[in-house]
Amino acid sequence: AVMPPLHLSSTFAFEDLERPGRYDYSRTGNPSRDVLAGALADLEGGAGAVVVASGMAAVDLVLHLVPPGGRVVAPHDCYGGTHRLLRARAGRGAFEVAFVDQRDAAALARCLSGGADLVWIETPSNPLLRVVDIASVCAQAHAAGAVAAVDNTFLSPALQRPLALGADVVVHSTTKYLNGHSDVVGGAAVAADPAVVDELAWWANCLGTSGAPFDAYLTLRGLRTLDARMRVHELNARRVVEALVDAPGVRQVHYPGLEHHPGHDVALHQQDGFGAMVAFEMEGGKTAVRSFVRRLRWFTLAESLGGVESLVCHPATMTHAAMDAEARRVAGIGDGLVRLSVGIEDSRDLIEDLRAALDGAVGCRGTAPP
Repeated sequence: AVMPPLHLSSTFAFEDLERPGRYDYSRTGNPSRDVLAGALADLEGGAGAVVVASGMAAVDLVLHLVPPGGRVVAPHDCYGGTHRLLRARAGRGAFEVAFVDQRDAAALARCLSGGADLVWIETPSNPLLRVVDIASVCAQAHAAGAVAAVDNTFLSPALQRPLALGADVVVHSTTKYLNGHSDVVGGAAVAADPAVVDELAWWANCLGTSGAPFDAYLTLRGLRTLDARMRVHELNARRVVEALVDAPGVRQVHYPGLEHHPGHDVALHQQDGFGAMVAFEMEGGKTAVRSFVRRLRWFTLAESLGGVESLVCHPATMTHAAMDAEARRVAGIGDGLVRLSVGIEDSRDLIEDLRAALDGAVGCRGTAPP
């Protein structure tokens, strides 16, 4: 077979009593899932990978590296689902969590002075595309005796490889760019140390969060076009950003590819591209956003990202709704913030769609939408 075959079997025959073969039960190990894990480990430069049922399952898997009563240091502006999980686990006494702006080296140092077991890094951040220096934060984490884990979902290994910059673990929602077609939910954790890979695999088997073979098969199929897709995604995103920068009703555009972006220089150093996620702030707040999204034709109002189709999201009421209003305020996620996942359609259609929707939304700022 030119393509790795799909192994849907839930169980496998033993060679003899007390003599299991390479595989015995698909929760523990499956050939299709292992092919995907090997590919992800190769792309990230890791010792191995563990494929699980969702991106959040991958986040939770890494949290099992934290000892009981330990301490996690996380970004103040991380993904809403991660923020919710960290607070929930901390609320049940699993560990202590501290949120800090990791771009502020002094603030991070003060936070780490109290000790840490895991430093969670998300760059570019969701949804504001803030960039932190992975090598610097990992060095600070290691000096404090902590494991450094990086969520690399927004860029994928096609554009950023955190293990080469000092990270111990890389996490992905494989639902996003790695699969790339919005038809699979999955996650993965890639580790630099084989012992950590084994520990993560043990927990995935113990908890029963292992990814399904068919999902692994589909994700591997999507992975084959990752490089080609990312090139078109990014080209379209750059053109969309150029159109948004001076668009009426747009107060600010967040995209690391802009030279005035605070993280532009760091992104140039540690990334191989700026990606296809774009955020911008609209004048007129939620009223203008509601009017804007109702007028869009080619951008679909939906959560998730990284598929070949273009999506629009309102973080305050969608991806980050689990954060309370004060946490969103501290993170800088306002009611006028819009997040775009720029797809691979014709960029002219996307730009025309955005311009028409903005023109319509600007006209009704401050008034109730129709």
